[in-house]
Amino acid sequence: MNPPEPQESDRPQEHPRPHGATRPGGRTARTRAAVLAAAWDELGTQDIASLTIERIAQRSGVHAATIRRRWRTVEGVISDLLSRSGGTIPVPDTGSLHQDLHALARSLADFYTQPRNQRLAEAIVTAAVREPGAAEVLQTVFADRVRHVASLVDRAAERGEVAPDTDSFEVIAALGAPFYYRLLMLRRPVDANLARTSAETAYLAAVEGVFRTGDRAEEEAERG
Repeated sequence: MNPPEPQESDRPQEHPRPHGATRPGGRTARTRAAVLAAAWDELGTQDIASLTIERIAQRSGVHAATIRRRWRTVEGVISDLLSRSGGTIPVPDTGSLHQDLHALARSLADFYTQPRNQRLAEAIVTAAVREPGAAEVLQTVFADRVRHVASLVDRAAERGEVAPDTDSFEVIAALGAPFYYRLLMLRRPVDANLARTSAETAYLAAVEGVFRTGDRAEEEAERG
């Protein structure tokens, strides 16, 4: 769901390869790690509009020409940073869909109250607009994360809390969407009330069958 600090254990080969990710291992791997770590550190104090190849080069110790040759642009670096990032928000498993969704929403709120994580979200969307390769990475990585977290809805379906044909992906997408609208469109801070209303809305919609698929949902809707 969310783009955290990159870790050495991440496996970017599972996602589309952005610029700079073509030759893993040895000096190439060390260079890549240094550049991505520098970009992450820069986002601690700089937004995407102020982030430059020169700043990344200065912090990483990698020559600017090398960065431009391998990543071409700041957006290329951000795209690679996203492909390296793993999920830091745990999947709740309380035994209750209601509690799981609220726990997930609180974790999202905690994550996005950190300025660097807000800047990274902005940087990722900006990169996706400017670079087709970054857009592909963004779509793939976030879809993978939503599918991973959606397991909590699948468990709820097994317990009988929601219909078996509930689209678990759409439940989680509906919970997360208000966070990104608040951050990227309204440009307002995420808070506890947003977490509460997002979780409650997704829960009530799921229980009422809003996210159902298949013939049974259509038949019941026709019966009113």
